Amino acid sequence: MKVQADIGLIGLAVMGQNLVLNMNDHGYSVAVFNRTTSKVDDFLKDAAAGRDTIYGTYSIEELAASLKRPRKIMLMVKAGAVVDAFIDMILPHLEEGDIIIDGGNSHFPDTTRRTRELKEKGILFIGTGVSGGEEGARRGPSIMPGGNPEAWPHVKDIFQDIAAKTDDGSACCEWVGSEGAGHYVKMVHNGIEYGDMQLICEAYQLMAEGLGLSYEELHEVFSEWNKGELDSYLIEITRDIMAFKDEDGEPLVGKILDTAGQKGTGKWTGISSLDLGVPVTLIGEAVFARALSAMKEERVEASKVLKAVGTHSFSGDKKAFIEDIRQALLASKIVSYTQGYMLMREAAKENGWDLNYGGIALMWRGGCIIRSVFLGKIKEAFDKDSELNNLLLDDYFQEVIGRCQTSWRKVITQAVNLGIPVPTLSAALMFFDGYRSKRLPANLLQAQRDYFGAHTFERTDKPRGEFFHANWTGTGGNVASGTYEV
Repeated sequence: MKVQADIGLIGLAVMGQNLVLNMNDHGYSVAVFNRTTSKVDDFLKDAAAGRDTIYGTYSIEELAASLKRPRKIMLMVKAGAVVDAFIDMILPHLEEGDIIIDGGNSHFPDTTRRTRELKEKGILFIGTGVSGGEEGARRGPSIMPGGNPEAWPHVKDIFQDIAAKTDDGSACCEWVGSEGAGHYVKMVHNGIEYGDMQLICEAYQLMAEGLGLSYEELHEVFSEWNKGELDSYLIEITRDIMAFKDEDGEPLVGKILDTAGQKGTGKWTGISSLDLGVPVTLIGEAVFARALSAMKEERVEASKVLKAVGTHSFSGDKKAFIEDIRQALLASKIVSYTQGYMLMREAAKENGWDLNYGGIALMWRGGCIIRSVFLGKIKEAFDKDSELNNLLLDDYFQEVIGRCQTSWRKVITQAVNLGIPVPTLSAALMFFDGYRSKRLPANLLQAQRDYFGAHTFERTDKPRGEFFHANWTGTGGNVASGTYEV
């Protein structure tokens, strides 16, 4: 085949199709392939009709033959075994220096493994997060590439051309780091997305059930919130959802079953936080909230017998409490990003990645699901101090948390009194209170561990790094668990 397209793409589902159209809009010729080859014809006849630089191919061999050297083939297929299967199919048709790009939501250890395995075969691999959904893919997504850095110069122009742009024209795409770094950052992005969505849902429930606001009133509240510090894509779409009517004229959202699923990235974020010992409590609660929502039948039965005791209805100033909720949401959102950045920093140390934290905020400024004006402040924080350990220590975020704190505490207290669950709003506050505590009760915990398992402890009156064991019962002896192996 003599086409010599700029890039090839495998996987013509919604994201794949829209990325192809986006690339073509920016002057790139694209060869496409789909395992179900009839989808190639359907795409060429429908969405890609009249575009003479989008080429349909009907085998991997034909796709590879249609590409300029070094070949660049992007996979937009289901994460996991499917990616490996396509890589195996592609490899016999590639030459040294050719590039495979995985644009799905792959787990970062898989990306690290693939980068290393393909490097041994002379093939360059990129694992890139792509965020923004269908509209982002079509008009400009946030793109987070990592993998083999030798591949970046060959795809940089394409990726940055099709990516979303900030107000100053900067592309929401930059090289993230080696091996699994790109997919790790996308994973954390999705974890923060879980947290943001759950926080908004809790604010919604407080206003709908606690204050009795109608969907029209909720639409007005979210409209107002989207004009200020909470201006973001998720607040914007929540505003629109509140106003959307079903065929009978009633709000559609009120008819949607209250069970939610997940695709795995939020869970992976939680698992990674546990592996690395980073307290990403808010995202963890957001994942568990989805799991609890899925227990619909059990919850319905439980609601018949489990009653909240001591709760009461709201009797205060509704307008003032709505402002309290806004401030609580803003403060909790800061904690969500704080925890996400803590996790990325620890993962970078663990994996030897040189992550640009301000650059990551820039990549998230446009195109992606968590895009918001808020991210500009995160970039500014890291521009001022690239070694900033924690966002809560930045002057701007200290000021915001300071002025939001009273409202934040009011909202959690009122939610408890109303019997309305707010797992992420409260987890955010508990993290803040824990992080700002000079002393936590872990001294008792260490005493307990030493008592039943001789796990030893450090002392406040001795240098760090010296460990001690107490004979708590008088019969346990002085042998500590650290002195032997079982």
